[in-house]
Amino acid sequence: MDKISFEQIPDLFDSVGLLFTEKKDELCEMDAKLGDGDLGLTMSKGYSSLPGLMREEAAGAGGDIGKMLMKAGMKMSSLVPSTMGFLMSTGVMEGGKALKGRTELDGAGLADYLTGFAAGIQKRGKCEAGQRTIYDAVLPAAQAAARTVAEKPAASLNEVISAALEAARTGVEATKDMVPVFGKAAVHAAACAGVPDQGATAGYYKILGLANYICR
Repeated sequence: MDKISFEQIPDLFDSVGLLFTEKKDELCEMDAKLGDGDLGLTMSKGYSSLPGLMREEAAGAGGDIGKMLMKAGMKMSSLVPSTMGFLMSTGVMEGGKALKGRTELDGAGLADYLTGFAAGIQKRGKCEAGQRTIYDAVLPAAQAAARTVAEKPAASLNEVISAALEAARTGVEATKDMVPVFGKAAVHAAACAGVPDQGATAGYYKILGLANYICR
């Protein structure tokens, strides 16, 4: 796949929503041990709703992918009013901001979206790398995507998402050795040893959902 058109962007995120629906119970079970137990519900509800919100905004976006993402992300935040829900919607909005004015998505655009998405997570969550959060998966994914484009400006969507996916997977593994500083996980830090962070796992699934569409 060389490019994704404006009209196909909701389909791209449909793939993410489908994966989170599939992984809903798994994420809830992970989250129940060290969090509130609703992570799978938040991710599946948010990302399953996002494509429809994009389609609602498509007419008013005038072919601008960034504008459609920003407006849909804003509406998404009201559907999942939780910490992770706000992180996701902010990430989508910041990713959209990075794509403002673009009418199609190529490899470089995907790298820009992932970079904006990670920046939105950091901005909203006030987190840093190494604190055992979703940021520890989405930041390395964004960095790998940006590095791929820097080394090969004409990198394909497949090349960019493949690099991002591998980096996100590695990021999740790295959280097994990290000490949490936020939420209930911080209170039960000893129980986190050797266990992947559930938020980082969700971040990996976000990238995987995109990859499932791009690499089909």
